[in-house]
Amino acid sequence: MTATELTAKVEIALDEIRPFLQADGGDIALLSIEDETIVKVQLQGACVGCSVNQMTLRSGVEMTIKKHAPQIVKVINVEG
Repeated sequence: MTATELTAKVEIALDEIRPFLQADGGDIALLSIEDETIVKVQLQGACVGCSVNQMTLRSGVEMTIKKHAPQIVKVINVEG
């Protein structure tokens, strides 16, 4: 899988989870993909100070990304 294809798959995954985040006043942006295994994202809006954002990141975002791109091993939230 090329870097472009991997980015497209991660964006598809983010588009799948985005409506749930937006429903709570938040959003998510893809910042980068490193070594084709680590995805860096930035939670935005209400998700920034939310006490459950780490759970959202692991059980929602990371799980959805891994479903579309199984080679991803970790998703990291970069604080803005």
